[in-house]
Amino acid sequence: MSPSLPMPEQIRIRPADEGVAASLGRLQRVLWPKPMHALVAEGSSGLLGLAHFLFHRSTTQLGPSCHLQDLYTIEAARGRGVARALVEEVYRREKAAGSPRVYWQTHETNGTAMMLSDKVAEKSGFVVYRRML
Repeated sequence: MSPSLPMPEQIRIRPADEGVAASLGRLQRVLWPKPMHALVAEGSSGLLGLAHFLFHRSTTQLGPSCHLQDLYTIEAARGRGVARALVEEVYRREKAAGSPRVYWQTHETNGTAMMLSDKVAEKSGFVVYRRML
């Protein structure tokens, strides 16, 4: 591990800056009517990771569902608590919004992400199917 990277307790999670938020705002007006939220993780060496999430209605529960759309950390920061800190901040915001559930998808070949997911969540048992049009 690089000694210049912060330890997990030194990671700062904050909303994305105005430029990123404005870009997301333009994108969501064009592509998606629901607000997209962005968080970034930063340390003394700069940005370490990001998370994008949104809330939406569900037919299976009363409160809104929270979909963690993107979770990314730079390679050098993986395994240092950055992604976990981002997920935990999404959990805090989800709870504050009255959402009873956060969910996300992880590719079956992404072992690192699956190890984290197994520690901070549970598998739903659902398999994702899709058809590209």
